[in-house]
Amino acid sequence: MIKMAENANNYPPRFNNAAYDTVALAASAGGLTALTEVVSTLPADFAAAIVVVQHLDPRHRSLMAEILSRRTGLNVKQAEEGDLLAPGTVYIAPPNNHLLVNSDGTLSLSQSELVHFLRPSADLLFESVAGSYKDRAIAVVLSGTGTDGAMGVGAIKKMGGTVIVQDEKSAEFSGMPTAAIQTGNVDFVLPLAEISSALVTLVMAND
Repeated sequence: MIKMAENANNYPPRFNNAAYDTVALAASAGGLTALTEVVSTLPADFAAAIVVVQHLDPRHRSLMAEILSRRTGLNVKQAEEGDLLAPGTVYIAPPNNHLLVNSDGTLSLSQSELVHFLRPSADLLFESVAGSYKDRAIAVVLSGTGTDGAMGVGAIKKMGGTVIVQDEKSAEFSGMPTAAIQTGNVDFVLPLAEISSALVTLVMAND
């Protein structure tokens, strides 16, 4: 069991043995395959919390948490209002809800207006993670159409965080990765098969 490390204000919570506390993943079309690949290959003792925005049909209940939990040693749950981020846990935005990470390490759900016709929005998730976790945040943009996430990666970079994007060749749909890359705010452009090992290298580097 990984315990939270104390820091000066205890906000947001810092995790022991983690160089980064939060990894925010965003995907749209083709995203379930990409998310499964990344999450299923992370170790059960992964030292950061993972928050996920996947664009889903708002009219249907999401089975993503059940699907992913069968394929990984990590804890996987659909995010709920007030959840406190914990290492080794994956929190998935419910359909038709924005997912936000607060400065005390808790999660908020919002049905505020659509952003670029989307709810949940990767941009809003990334911006909230950047504001709360600053240089201890990683954003990952996976397969998807459209440009969601491109504004948000700018916020991550501005606050000193790290941005990883799935390369266009391995993405089933390259719209979101391409839009993120074109911002110039990306640290690593990687094939899908290499993203989880990069996350392990970054997060588990005991600083």
